Amino acid sequence: MKNKIVVLGANSFSGQDFVDLLLDDPNNEVIGVSRSAERTALFLRYKSRPDLSQYRYHQFDFNHDTHKLLALLDAEQPGQIVNFAAQSEVAPSWEHPEHWFQTNTVSLALLVNHLRKQKYLRRYLHISSPEVYGTCVGTVAEAAPMNPSTPYAASKAAADFLLRTYHKQFGFPLVTVRATNVYGARQQLFKIIPRSAIYVKLGKKIQLHGGGKAVKSYIHIRDVSRGELAVLERGQPGQIYHLSPDCGVAVRDVVETICNSMGRKFAEATTVVEERPGQDAAYVIDSTRARTELGWSPQIGLREGLTEVSRWVEENWVEITRQSLEYQHKP
Repeated sequence: MKNKIVVLGANSFSGQDFVDLLLDDPNNEVIGVSRSAERTALFLRYKSRPDLSQYRYHQFDFNHDTHKLLALLDAEQPGQIVNFAAQSEVAPSWEHPEHWFQTNTVSLALLVNHLRKQKYLRRYLHISSPEVYGTCVGTVAEAAPMNPSTPYAASKAAADFLLRTYHKQFGFPLVTVRATNVYGARQQLFKIIPRSAIYVKLGKKIQLHGGGKAVKSYIHIRDVSRGELAVLERGQPGQIYHLSPDCGVAVRDVVETICNSMGRKFAEATTVVEERPGQDAAYVIDSTRARTELGWSPQIGLREGLTEVSRWVEENWVEITRQSLEYQHKP
């Protein structure tokens, strides 16, 4: 019997890689849902597969097509739902915070309140964010208090509190993942890692907010997808699981690695600009729980992953130059 899984936000960077991983198992029947039209193979890893008979895609807006989405879920009756759907950019959330709360909290409330009454759902995997903790002092474990610094992080914290109440009150089959800074080939082009590789090729200056001093915990998308699958399959209901590398690294060091690998001097390729409002100084979270309970650990080193991104940019250069390099907000 097929294992039916719905992936919300399947067109996103994280969602598409998770879909691709699910399709490795012939017993999985995967249904993807996102608000935009299905993207091309440039951004969707699974599109390179010769057989996609296990996969179906539906274009529904999480905010405006809620009733259609709920009708689809009730018709398909998936045993598992994974939710990547979110407004996820930090800086623009200061301009229209209501859009972030609408998607990340209000629409989620409608979804979860419906799902908790349905008998078909066995597991709900929620994709949260370590930004709910604010600036991490030392290494932060899952029990740390939430202390968000931006409207985006506040909307995700509100979502986490909401889901927690449904688990406590109704036994909603919740498991939660908070992964650090995800990167890899096919990431949105305005993100710092692909943007750096693109700007090196274009000969443009890479802007380093605050000089690139902020410490991030960059982790390859496939390592995160593997961890999310382990949590979906074996995580304890109600628990939060961190996915993170062994240590953090300053943004400037990541950009310098990309510049060196592509033959351009770091000093010539970069310029320092003002730090973004609410930028947390560090995200270093403890992933001991996932490592010990689930046997998960990251397998792809940062240098290897950055080389993969640079190669993806080189190999797809013509198509990439036709894409926008700027974030385009959709309410």
